[in-house]
Amino acid sequence: MERPALTLTATVLDAPDPRALARFYQQLFGWPVVQDDPTWVTLRPPGGGSGLSFQLEELYERPTWPSERERQQMQLHLDIEVDDLERAVAHAIEAGATLAEFQPQENVRVLLDPVGHPFCFFVKE
Repeated sequence: MERPALTLTATVLDAPDPRALARFYQQLFGWPVVQDDPTWVTLRPPGGGSGLSFQLEELYERPTWPSERERQQMQLHLDIEVDDLERAVAHAIEAGATLAEFQPQENVRVLLDPVGHPFCFFVKE
């Protein structure tokens, strides 16, 4: 069977308030909103490529980082390459992120978005 054409258009994050979480990532990346309604918001990079979408999850539970038994675990995280780790962390915190207490690698910073999704900043070596 021939493989059909597949295009990744977005990674979707659940949120108790999709618009609020989209505002955080919009401030973080500077990407415009291309779709906006109360249950679904999408951001896309201006130059094209896959974006981020945020969908309403009324039963949303904040994930635990690092994972613990019997607690909501993260299902995925975003890896984000940056040119300056300290500056990027400061920018994310100013936008509303928090620095995770547990940092598993010296040259990577794990942060949590306003609803607890982990994301990692790293500088390509």
